Amino acid sequence: MSAFDTEDDIIPRAGVIGWPVDHSRSPKLHGFWLQQHGLSGRYDKLPVPPEDLAAFMTDLPKEPGFRGINVTIPHKVAVLPYLAQVDPVARRIGAVNTITVQPDGSLHGSNTDAFGFLENLNMDAPAGWSATAGPAALLGAGGAARAIIVALLDAGVPEIRLLNRSRDKADALAAEFGPRIIPADWDERAGALGGASLLVNTTSLGMAGQPALDLALDDLPADALVNDIVYSPLETDLLARARARGNPVVDGLGMLLHQGRPGFEAWFGVAPAVTSELRGAVLA
Repeated sequence: MSAFDTEDDIIPRAGVIGWPVDHSRSPKLHGFWLQQHGLSGRYDKLPVPPEDLAAFMTDLPKEPGFRGINVTIPHKVAVLPYLAQVDPVARRIGAVNTITVQPDGSLHGSNTDAFGFLENLNMDAPAGWSATAGPAALLGAGGAARAIIVALLDAGVPEIRLLNRSRDKADALAAEFGPRIIPADWDERAGALGGASLLVNTTSLGMAGQPALDLALDDLPADALVNDIVYSPLETDLLARARARGNPVVDGLGMLLHQGRPGFEAWFGVAPAVTSELRGAVLA
């Protein structure tokens, strides 16, 4: 069955491709905005197995009403060869999560994860927080970490202490992104928190169904901001322990919500906002 199966009426459409894609909360996010703004449009889950990706990307510009798609695992890198244009941020991150069908039928790719990460911190962090305030400690070296590295470097962070269970991946990112990236062994993660103004977990540790994140917070300054991009559970053990010792914390749901804003505006012509009502609808 084609991922493009649709109604007879031609209305503006978008969706999210992945394999699997059942877990995605993006339809709730975009569906809320469509209803809030009284727009005629659809946003669907589009399951696309890897072996069907080439055909899907070839057909996408030909589908009536389709304005674009979000891209999730495992297609964020695999879609790159099918795009006529890729914005500079996505090039640096090395992955695309948002595709827009241009008026001439060509496909434009961008990555809004870096934008979503910073917007989440800027909205929910204490007043006056700035990435320039001091070093950041970053756990993980996967795709999300790449986006956050780009976001923090562009925001002026003086140093990113990069800690990953496989040291070679952290070393590779340091070689790619430059001298402000300081890789360290996973066993050194607790000590790397000393003097940090920001701690970010991008690993799956602490996610529902995954092993716990074993990280002592003793050396973390009491005013350091703590962010976990995991949002299931919404308050991870890391955030709960940080909050209990007085650190300001930001959960991971806001990154998901904010990263959706540029795509929605490009596809449906309205700039949406992230609100408490939206958070509640997506969590429901």
